[in-house]
Amino acid sequence: MIVVVGATGNVGAPLVRQLAEAGEEVTAVSRRIADAPPGVVVRQGDLASPPEFEDASAVFLMVPPGFQGSLEPVLARTGSARVVLLSSQGVGTGRHPAVFEDAVRASSPEWTILRPAGFASNAFQWAESVRASRAIAAPFGDVALPVIDPEDIAAVAAAALVSPSHAGKTYVLTGPAPVSPREQAAAIGEAVGEPVRFVPQTRGEALAAMLNFMPAEVAESTLDILGAPAPSEQRVSPDVERILGRPPRPFAAWAARFAGAFK
Repeated sequence: MIVVVGATGNVGAPLVRQLAEAGEEVTAVSRRIADAPPGVVVRQGDLASPPEFEDASAVFLMVPPGFQGSLEPVLARTGSARVVLLSSQGVGTGRHPAVFEDAVRASSPEWTILRPAGFASNAFQWAESVRASRAIAAPFGDVALPVIDPEDIAAVAAAALVSPSHAGKTYVLTGPAPVSPREQAAAIGEAVGEPVRFVPQTRGEALAAMLNFMPAEVAESTLDILGAPAPSEQRVSPDVERILGRPPRPFAAWAARFAGAFK
């Protein structure tokens, strides 16, 4: 039985679906009860108050941005289960602390660490402005980063949860090519069938907007990456293709799949 903690998120939801479609026995854990694929057991909980994981063979953990708690409550319940942690590329580049990764490595007999780049789904923050005025406002318009489709993160997580061959591995997950905010605006415009105007923001303007939905330290760190990425943060990783046997999906494919959210 595979337990997915954070089962309604941008990675957790497709992960639950992919595992269920593959015939795996899945328990989906989230703060709010939501619909799940047929056969999936749904339980309420989160990292701070997880349910018991009786008979779990593998557990997926997603640490939400700004989480200030400890992973000990959930790790204490995983027993001998394989643990796959959704971390961040920023841990590898020194922008974020490694405390959660260290806890998993110390507590779990079999672990896999996933370090994704920025999510393509972060573009949902522009959905309202695209619907209202066919415009996207963002800072650092021509700085390109290899954002990744959460569907691909979920596919890698599914592989790691099912197979012990990924135990003890840390994977960096990126999209197939760096893409700038200006290029993302163009891709969304192509997906909705109308041009989408790019509106440059200052860092201060972007920070003020981000503080509406994330802690200040997370917003500042995110802006540091968006505005002055290290070469390693702009580099395309081979790990997705190596694990899945196919290239990661481009941002344009993500935009086409979710065009309805921007229309």
